[in-house]
Amino acid sequence: MSPDDILRIDGLTKIFFGFRALDGLSLHVSRGEILGLVGPNGSGKTTCINVVSGLYAPEDGSIRFDGAEVAGLAQHKLVHRGINRTFQVPKPFMQLSARENVEVAIAYGGARQGEVDAAALLGSLNLDAVANRPAAELNSAQQKMLDLARALATKPKLLLVDELAAGLNPAELDWVAAKLKEFARSGMSIIVVEHLMGFIEQVTDRVVVMNAGKEIFGGTLGEAVQDKQVVEVFLGGGHAH
Repeated sequence: MSPDDILRIDGLTKIFFGFRALDGLSLHVSRGEILGLVGPNGSGKTTCINVVSGLYAPEDGSIRFDGAEVAGLAQHKLVHRGINRTFQVPKPFMQLSARENVEVAIAYGGARQGEVDAAALLGSLNLDAVANRPAAELNSAQQKMLDLARALATKPKLLLVDELAAGLNPAELDWVAAKLKEFARSGMSIIVVEHLMGFIEQVTDRVVVMNAGKEIFGGTLGEAVQDKQVVEVFLGGGHAH
């Protein structure tokens, strides 16, 4: 494992009822890098995030994070080590206010006392105006930002972002892209799963293209769209956009 890598996955396999959602996946993420995971539906992108974040244990393979093997560790243990994630469909505590949601994450996330300021974090994600409203009253974009705030409250070294951009308008997309790049400049590593290629192009340093649970390409998005196998699998035979 290179000293520059915060995460290295080797031979990762996850099977659901005989279906190999991950089939020997290998990839790495450098410190401060934004890696995009792209590929058709069912290629294993979200399963990869679910296994790395501890939602599922893998059947086989290695996940080394910050120099230590973490495959199969429970989600809360991984949060304390520095891995956290957002979800495609945010699941905040609906009855709690936005501020209380973040305060719960601070309390249980392993950050040192006083290290994270809930009000400042909410403000940085444009949630200060709704800080005292129940999460159930927030619109979908605000719930996505609250989900991000809860993840950031635990001070992750590696942030896994699952379709954060879906449903956001162009101005919101640009703003979120700038935020993710700001986090990376501060040293955070980020994996972004996303279908919006414009967003992927805007934020990522590098992409891994997945198909049928494996990596079929690693490099920049510009290089990926020139790759014959990627075009066949991902773009359906040359409809590059």
